[in-house]
Amino acid sequence: MSSVRTSRTRLLTTAAALAVGALSLTACDDGSGVRAEDASPSTSSTASPSASPGSGSSSQDDAKTGADAKPTANGTAAPGNGKTGTGGSGGSHKSGGKAVTCQGSNTKTVAAPLNRPVNHMLLTVTNTGDSNCYLYTYPAVQFGEAQSVPPVIEASKPQAVVTLAPGESGYASVNLSAADGSGKNGHTVKSLTVHFQGRTADEDVPSAAHPSLPAKGVYVDDSLKVTYWQQSMDTAIDW
Repeated sequence: MSSVRTSRTRLLTTAAALAVGALSLTACDDGSGVRAEDASPSTSSTASPSASPGSGSSSQDDAKTGADAKPTANGTAAPGNGKTGTGGSGGSHKSGGKAVTCQGSNTKTVAAPLNRPVNHMLLTVTNTGDSNCYLYTYPAVQFGEAQSVPPVIEASKPQAVVTLAPGESGYASVNLSAADGSGKNGHTVKSLTVHFQGRTADEDVPSAAHPSLPAKGVYVDDSLKVTYWQQSMDTAIDW
């Protein structure tokens, strides 16, 4: 009986030794000091594409941020909705503050003689400021050393005050002289000053514009008159 037990013990010992040997063969060192059988799916070192080390966001998140970014005042990009803002009447810029009166300091004025209608000049005023501005009534133009300003064509009065968003333009035309030559005291002038008016006669609008005229000057006579400020160029040159 004791010989049977001894043989059985030897068989178990031999089997255990064979098992240990097999594990030693399949769990050899891979050269990095980590045993192969210790690696498991739950501890894998492979990085996820959406959370790579140091990136802070996925490539999809970066693309979305770029599409929604909009420029700020200092030229950097700030998160936005990807839409273009509008300001004023049909403008493509947002107003940066409370609306003010248009005048020489916040606008640029250009005076351009027209071929049609004949003896006419177009005044174009562009808002160069950061806020909407109002073009009240009509331009008080002063040609050369004139001591008075020409009258306005009352029929040209618009239904609403012309409002300019930053970058937008308003217009007025000037009838320089009679087309049939019937005007009196005709003469050539080489300088022009455009005075702006306020909402009321009491408002002080100190800054005028001084648009250049052609080198040869422009011819004016006593029939000189202006239109009210208009929102569109086509309306301005109708008079």
